Amino acid sequence: MTTPEPQEGEGGPVQSGREDVGTAFVADAPPAPKPPPEPAPPPASAMRDLRGWAAIAAVVAVVATGTHFAFDLERAGEVSFWILAIAPTALVAIIALVRAARDGELAELVQPAWGDATRGLLSAAILLGGAVLGLRVLAPNGSPRESWVARLYLQLGDPAWLRGHAAVMAMVVLFAAAAEEIVWRGLVTRLIAEKIGSRWAWAWAAIPYALAHVPTAWALRDPEAGLNPLLIVGALGLGLAWGGLARSQRRLAPSILSHAAFDWCVLMVFRLWGSGV
Repeated sequence: MTTPEPQEGEGGPVQSGREDVGTAFVADAPPAPKPPPEPAPPPASAMRDLRGWAAIAAVVAVVATGTHFAFDLERAGEVSFWILAIAPTALVAIIALVRAARDGELAELVQPAWGDATRGLLSAAILLGGAVLGLRVLAPNGSPRESWVARLYLQLGDPAWLRGHAAVMAMVVLFAAAAEEIVWRGLVTRLIAEKIGSRWAWAWAAIPYALAHVPTAWALRDPEAGLNPLLIVGALGLGLAWGGLARSQRRLAPSILSHAAFDWCVLMVFRLWGSGV
């Protein structure tokens, strides 16, 4: 008996067709999805920028916290006022000096030079005149805003006590002025210069200096006159002046002397309100 040959579409040909279809199906399948790429780490420069701005914010926060507690009415005229007002800045100043020494900038930063005393005293006299004119605008005599000045001097202490401790107060004023200049015209200005360049860093540094005094607006407020802006506005203007002086001389000695002379005058010699010491 003769075996029939397999017809087309049966047996071998059919099997061959199924293999072709399977092969085509595998070939046309989409490739497996690739895993998403891992996020690239931020550039090192961006991290340095963030650390720099964070350091400036930390300085403002530390000093502002001390200012908040120092200018509480319960500490008016007390030794604790001076401690809380100066200690946070002094601690940051120590860090600033260590950083400057590490970077090889310490000698250049604090080295005195001939004429520093003249520059410091002359600039302090000009700033004192500016303060008198500024108070005539912001807190004129006889206005409710005059209480802003009175509240500030109440915090600083009794003139008789200050007079009896003049030698101690002279050292306190010089120490506080040096600490503030090292922090604001030294450390903070250099941190800003690392971000935007040194040409205008001294001017921008006056802003965080003023922000550190913001708590005094509430601490020294008056029920009738409202929030007290005197120290904030004063810090902004004086920060620009002392920053410009430090920038022009490229050293801190002139601004330290100017700062100390100005503070001594408004505290002990030419008080802007009340009786003199």
